[in-house]
Amino acid sequence: MNLSGKVFVVTGAGNGIGRFTTRLLLENGARVAGVDLNGEGLATTAALAGAGERFSSHIVNIADREQVMSLPAAVIGAHGNVDGLVNIAGVIQKFVKIIDLPFEEIEKVMNVNFWGTMNMIKAFLPALIERPEASIVNVASMGAYAPVPGQAVYGASKAAVQLLTEGLYAELLNTNVAVTSVFPGAIATDIASNSGVTLGDDASADSPAFKMTSPEAAGQAIVKAIRKGSFRVTIGADASAMDKLARLSPKLAARTIAKQMGSLLN
Repeated sequence: MNLSGKVFVVTGAGNGIGRFTTRLLLENGARVAGVDLNGEGLATTAALAGAGERFSSHIVNIADREQVMSLPAAVIGAHGNVDGLVNIAGVIQKFVKIIDLPFEEIEKVMNVNFWGTMNMIKAFLPALIERPEASIVNVASMGAYAPVPGQAVYGASKAAVQLLTEGLYAELLNTNVAVTSVFPGAIATDIASNSGVTLGDDASADSPAFKMTSPEAAGQAIVKAIRKGSFRVTIGADASAMDKLARLSPKLAARTIAKQMGSLLN
């Protein structure tokens, strides 16, 4: 896909991977409707991008279906059409075992990660299938295929995103809509604090045990995938290695992750 002149809707555009993906799309001549719950974050993205009217801010809770269903009209009103949807926004759960995880926390994670993605797809797909060329990118997680102790519900929500995306790919094979699944490993973003989660002192980008990929690199990988119309993309050496191990031996992958990440459990 040639990005210049195309219109993309990016969720989570107010920080982290979403912010850098937005900036890269704009740098390549696209227009972007940035969606986030954090208005201040969107304002910062707009200031950093310096793209003027090619960037519009939309303060929306993607878990709120009514808000999301009114979004296409706002985006098309601002930009004339829509050519791509990039679902990046997501939250993690508290680092506790399922037995200790409240139902409210479980529902929050599923509502944002799965239903938020579903809401956006249902809202924008009718417009996207009418375009001569379009793209849908859904960000899942390494946790979708490599279960992390204390993040079982988060992993389940991202596994649901993976299967949803692959099913959508199959349904849209005979259309002009490319569908891409993205599997980031550990990325140095504020997802923990944005999710209201406190991590242990060892879980930092500077810790040898938890080396993280930069959000800039993640954004570059996503934009490259949009250009190429990729089916599946892993981001980070950890995501790539665990992808191979999980295919070879799911049990060994689960045990390896448990050994490496178990210290994060509160």
